[in-house]
Amino acid sequence: MPLSSISIRLALAGLLCASTLAQAADRPAALKALEEQGLSIVGEFDAPGGLKAWGAYSGNRALAVYSLPDGQHMMVGTLIDAKGEEVRPAGLDKLVQPAIAKDMLGKLEQSRWIKDGDDKAPRVVYVFTDPNCPYCMQFWQMARPWVESGKVQLRHIMVGILAPSSSLKSAAILAAKNPTQALNEHSLAMLKDRSAGVKGLDSVPSNIEADLTRNEDLMMGWDLRATPAMVWQDEQGHIQMQTGASPDITERVFGPR
Repeated sequence: MPLSSISIRLALAGLLCASTLAQAADRPAALKALEEQGLSIVGEFDAPGGLKAWGAYSGNRALAVYSLPDGQHMMVGTLIDAKGEEVRPAGLDKLVQPAIAKDMLGKLEQSRWIKDGDDKAPRVVYVFTDPNCPYCMQFWQMARPWVESGKVQLRHIMVGILAPSSSLKSAAILAAKNPTQALNEHSLAMLKDRSAGVKGLDSVPSNIEADLTRNEDLMMGWDLRATPAMVWQDEQGHIQMQTGASPDITERVFGPR
């Protein structure tokens, strides 16, 4: 009797799981130690010089891990050729960049953010925003032509890191009936008068405090130390990061106008 399609899918899933477990079991102990220290291992790739190499990443940085001939020791670093120039294996980014993008975009998507722009916009830019940051308001203003034309959607990940009132103001914006409108009104007011803008809550509700903490941990975990801090996926599928709001960054962050 032929197997049903469900049985076939289950059988294939079992084989895939067994294969994945076998590959994990075959990994050198030193590689497993790197994983335990927080390095994300993606898989093997072809490296020059006959080395066995593994693609890995930390944050948005792709790393090559090379196995020494004894199979017991690993090196994380850069290859240099006879001219003293860096050799970046072609297979490293091809293997690792999709994993970085999937990981980071998943974490950003799950964070608490405020939508600014069309859901059908071809580019989404996540921006860590502190309500006391005048440069965040400048960035908001710089983005208007791209947002209003439907080319970019901003997703503001609110944080409270610049002043004691930052968390209270972020909480007020997040707790508003229409957070997008509240953030837009706050931004416009701040652009006219830095002492204006939203009035902070008397205290931060526990659920919003938890969201702000997660947002801030996400930001600091990627070594983004200033606001605004932008994260987006470029045309090649690579994750890009930028801090600050200087006018010369607009096409890099938003794309062609």
